[in-house]
Amino acid sequence: MLEDVIYQAIDANLKCHYLDVTGDGQHFDAVVVSDDFINKSRLQRHRMIYAALGDKMRQEVHALSMKLYTILEFSENK
Repeated sequence: MLEDVIYQAIDANLKCHYLDVTGDGQHFDAVVVSDDFINKSRLQRHRMIYAALGDKMRQEVHALSMKLYTILEFSENK
């Protein structure tokens, strides 16, 4: 499943405290909690995910909705 490929690509490139990827085969949602996002803008965080996915983002993934948090941000939003 492509969800697993997305999960593994993100997990291999970021130190994730929490990671969840769901989808229907073309459209995916990812929740990523990592302190790698500390002091990064929203755009920088998205670019980190795009870099982790590499060519998969252009070829296999048609849409990816991302919620990207530091551990502190995630705990405050619960």
